[in-house]
Amino acid sequence: MAAPRSFLWTRRIFLTLLTGFVLLPVYVMISSSLKPLADVSGKFQWIPSVLTLRPYVDIWNTVPLADYFMNSLAVASAATALSVAVAVFAAYAISRYDFHGKRVFAVTVLSTQMFPGILFLLPLFLIYVNIGNATGIALFGSREGLILTYLTFSLPFSIWMLTGYFDSIPRELDEAAEVDGCGPVGALFRVIVPAAIPGIVAVAVYAFMTAWGEVLFASVMTNDTTRTLAVGLQGYATQNDVYWNQVMAASLVVSVPVVAGFLLLQRYLVAGLTAGAVK
Repeated sequence: MAAPRSFLWTRRIFLTLLTGFVLLPVYVMISSSLKPLADVSGKFQWIPSVLTLRPYVDIWNTVPLADYFMNSLAVASAATALSVAVAVFAAYAISRYDFHGKRVFAVTVLSTQMFPGILFLLPLFLIYVNIGNATGIALFGSREGLILTYLTFSLPFSIWMLTGYFDSIPRELDEAAEVDGCGPVGALFRVIVPAAIPGIVAVAVYAFMTAWGEVLFASVMTNDTTRTLAVGLQGYATQNDVYWNQVMAASLVVSVPVVAGFLLLQRYLVAGLTAGAVK
């Protein structure tokens, strides 16, 4: 039965308005990044009178954006890799084995997401400083300390999410792998992990985006040499002026890795690789 014409037109109008609402800030960001600073600071113009690529050149000189970019890339990549690695083993153990305190452990892991991150700021600061004073290991102000911090945020959700995904994978796959001579670790890497690629990719995307755009802990736990992009963008605001065109240009530049990665991996986010695995 064909849908009524009124419904079709209503849907088109609604989708058009929604698309415009979503794309409007993007247009403002792009157009502002192509304007001289005087035009951005003055009355807003929907159509720029002068177009220039100078802001995209100046962003690398006004602040050390390349250093901030490398810091963010190193921290986010390491935090993502560790989060996925630990979550895979933890989720596999929770999904496939029964042990004392299993339910309490799973609930405790999830309950950590109930608390706002700012509650952990002072405790982590004191822990890192005391560890540095006692052992000489400089966690405060280092990439390593920031990686451990982001790991505490992404790991609980990653474990919970992968546990649910592993539960959806038929146990007959494990049994078939054991018949073929695989042990628990062999079954995990040869059977379960390939079948759970969509879930693992979703966890990796979540962990990377959490680390890439985090501001609060990065502003406290870093120094001038380990500062990340989320904090470094504040350098375009000085006591005398705010370089709005460079802020917009830098925001577009730092968004490229996340957008590109999402576009490359989106097919894994919706793919059901376990369909038809057991016949």
